[in-house]
Amino acid sequence: MADAGGISRRQVGLGAVALGGGLAFASLPADPAAAAAPSRGDGRPALRHGSAREAGLLPGPLKQLVTDAEAFLQPSPRHPWYAGAVLLAGRGRTVALHKPIGMAVRYQAYDEETDTGVEFPPERQIPMAEDTVFDLASVSKLFTSILAVQQIERGRIELEAPVATYLPDFGRAGKQDVTIRHLLTHTSGFRAWIPLYTAPTYEEKVQRVYDEALAGPPGTAYLYSDLNLISLQLVLEHVTGRRLDVLLREEITEPLGMRRTRYNPPASWKPKIAATEDARRPWSGLDRGLVWGEVHDENAYSLGGVAGHAGVFSDAWDLAVLARTLLDGGVCGRKRILRPESVELMFTDFNTAFPGDEHGLGFELYQHWYMGAMATPRTAGHTGFTGTALVLDPTTDSFLVVLGNSVHPVRSWRSGSAPRVAAANQLARAVPVRPARGRTAWFSGMASAATATLALPALDTSSGVARLSCALWWDTEPRADVLVLESSADGGTTWEPVPFTARRPGGTAEAHPTGTATGWSGRVWHDLTAELPAAPGLVVRWRYTTDRLYVGRGAYVDGLRVQKGRRRLFDEARPADAARLRAEGWSRETD
Repeated sequence: MADAGGISRRQVGLGAVALGGGLAFASLPADPAAAAAPSRGDGRPALRHGSAREAGLLPGPLKQLVTDAEAFLQPSPRHPWYAGAVLLAGRGRTVALHKPIGMAVRYQAYDEETDTGVEFPPERQIPMAEDTVFDLASVSKLFTSILAVQQIERGRIELEAPVATYLPDFGRAGKQDVTIRHLLTHTSGFRAWIPLYTAPTYEEKVQRVYDEALAGPPGTAYLYSDLNLISLQLVLEHVTGRRLDVLLREEITEPLGMRRTRYNPPASWKPKIAATEDARRPWSGLDRGLVWGEVHDENAYSLGGVAGHAGVFSDAWDLAVLARTLLDGGVCGRKRILRPESVELMFTDFNTAFPGDEHGLGFELYQHWYMGAMATPRTAGHTGFTGTALVLDPTTDSFLVVLGNSVHPVRSWRSGSAPRVAAANQLARAVPVRPARGRTAWFSGMASAATATLALPALDTSSGVARLSCALWWDTEPRADVLVLESSADGGTTWEPVPFTARRPGGTAEAHPTGTATGWSGRVWHDLTAELPAAPGLVVRWRYTTDRLYVGRGAYVDGLRVQKGRRRLFDEARPADAARLRAEGWSRETD
């Protein structure tokens, strides 16, 4: 099912080389073993449980992550966002947080007249456990995408080949120019969804996909669509001669030891599976009653539970193994499922023509609406309609799994993605930013809908050229959240921006003529210099302003100094000067 978040879901080929504005594709070995070599696996376990410190994380934000998540078990604002969840966060090879909260099975039905859930008797309710299995919904798309990239490695499909090359009937209704890449990046032109479950047979469902006309020409717009991954499933099954569930088992879950990941879990798993929805018309397309142990998505259900867009069941640990494998370049221990170059493609934005809808091969990129402050141009992930999410941040080598049963007992009880954002913000906060100089630095905080200021005392810059210097670190939601260097010559009545330059290590100086910084700066310290206006009582400050929706990791300032010639008008290293800084919303943070 297309994820209903209310917000748009936001080197082509291995060894691609730019040729006159086009792209040439390196040939790939057809043999799977050759495609997987050379392996850089070291035989070590992919993951282990450990402390926050062992993971290189701060324990405080991880504790807050759990506290924040538990708040969504309560009305938020009217109903709980989920009945329960399993939270997992880690960095490197260490899982520092693996916490179940709430209930995996709580409601036996939904009462439409009273808008309440009808609970099972207490003895029949099932608490969440670390190994509770969830219907992943659209997170399933990542598995289909990985399987497709494997076949690209092996030369069985080509990224830029028309889908009709493999499925001639797919070319009907103007789809002859849709490529494999269009399917993987949701730029095919397919509309979001059609009710395949109304077709009586499997063959007729497939024919509806083939007969479907496009909403627009391929490659001209981003439009998230389940039909893309259903089509990709048909391609994979055609070129391999294997069903998608067999491909999943043989190419991903068995090599990686993901023993609790599969389509159509057996009945014996049911007590360990989180229930989903009391599925009835009109909110559901099918009358099924409580869905528990079967796929929630109506189209996937009608396709026998095996579909390219939905249907995979898994638990948090297995998803963490997958995350670690991808962060390690496609290898887990001595098993390789992808080449490093392929993983790079999955984390590379193909949708540069559609800002805000960044997308690699299968993975969404840089989406603050559920990645929160973990979002960077290379942060990859996906969400699922049932309340699931997986986020990988190669920049900090960290990963987050949030598995919730947010359609239990009914899909209308939840909206937006606040629990995912809250969890991602806290994991991002748990990755420490070491001060540029000494043991402390000024931190702007990560509050939304806020303004934080850090002001120097009034200085006399009226004679000679006075220059401000400091170390600066920033990562904000692009354009929405802005860090401004500004000055006032009238005691703070009016403020004017102060242009500055910032140089990252080993880089060239970048001018900021408007005195502002926003977006992604590489999460490294920059050396900043700014020439200050001449005034007898000049006040200089940093102002960090955020909107009400999402935030980045924030801003840090360290080593503030104002110098006129050889004379230092202000030096934060001097305790007397540091005491004169006025901070509102900023705090002093230790390493």
